[in-house]
Amino acid sequence: MFEIHCPYCDEKRSEIEFAYAGEAHIARETNADQLSDVEWAQFLFYRDNARGDHCERWWHQHGCNMFFNAVRNTVSDKFAVTYKMDQKRPSVKMIEAAKNGK
Repeated sequence: MFEIHCPYCDEKRSEIEFAYAGEAHIARETNADQLSDVEWAQFLFYRDNARGDHCERWWHQHGCNMFFNAVRNTVSDKFAVTYKMDQKRPSVKMIEAAKNGK
């Protein structure tokens, strides 16, 4: 078991309080009514599934009930940084600094 930092509660809590909510920073389709079934399925179901650092959305389901974003390494399962929904994706330099505790 591991702990996840909630940027809204500003504390680390047990992973059992959280639920994974998919890949972060996915822009919604503005012309969904004009997409083919294949294009719509690609938008809904196809994700990067990157190996390494990956931006994800998480839900503090059994806490403050807020959604937030996180950068998690899919190989080590370690969280580099968590941030509020209205904040921009951190740069690679910021992620590396967070990993090194700076």
